[in-house]
Amino acid sequence: MAVVLVLAVLTGLLWALQRRLVYLPDDGPVPAAADVLPGGRDVVLRTSDGLALGAWFVSGRAPDAAAVLVANGNGGHRGLRAPLARALAGRGLAVLLFDYRGYGGNPGSPSEAGLARDVRAARTFLVAEAGVPPGRLVYYGESLGAAVVAELSGEHPPAGLLLRSPFTDLAAVGSEHYPFLPVRALLRDRYPVAERIASVRAPTTVVLGDADSIVPPAQSRAVADAAARLHRLVEVPGADHNDRVLLDGDALVDAVVELAGVR
Repeated sequence: MAVVLVLAVLTGLLWALQRRLVYLPDDGPVPAAADVLPGGRDVVLRTSDGLALGAWFVSGRAPDAAAVLVANGNGGHRGLRAPLARALAGRGLAVLLFDYRGYGGNPGSPSEAGLARDVRAARTFLVAEAGVPPGRLVYYGESLGAAVVAELSGEHPPAGLLLRSPFTDLAAVGSEHYPFLPVRALLRDRYPVAERIASVRAPTTVVLGDADSIVPPAQSRAVADAAARLHRLVEVPGADHNDRVLLDGDALVDAVVELAGVR
């Protein structure tokens, strides 16, 4: 009876607090773009439900440079992705880093539907304000961000799509960490990456660390297997989920640059 009661309490807590377990925002403070990104500038993204989101933009080296829309993972804020932006900008690409609602001092609370609005605001900025042709857009999604850009790609296909450490769906990765709870039955946010990527016709590269302790490498491989147009699968030996090599390591940056050159 005691075990049943404990499980009931844990299940109730998971239902009530689940988004606090999924989304781990850092409120900042976030520095000015110019302080961390050479040539970077602070910009504001406007979502369809009226939120103003902070972002950083770095122009490409050439007027026709490809632009990389970076969708973050579930933790921290855009400042943690500054090394990636510097590395990509150093290779001549334009880069947009932004924070989701509830992250980096932004208003709102994160949810699957909310993040879908946020990434659309990021794409709108790149196309409508930065003047990047849709055919020169590359989407980069890190972990949870891979799910965000996979969903975006169904409505607005990019020139190329890079998924770093993607899970097959949120319940699958949640069940790895909470095997004693009915995660699939309780989750409000689903993020069905493998299902969505099967209908995305853009060239898709999947990058994973083969020692990932957060997203099982087998799930990332399954996403690659499901991709309608897999360009490459890149496995980084010995890399865990948050290792620096999966932030701005050569294998990762080279994969983005290569994808940006695919026509």
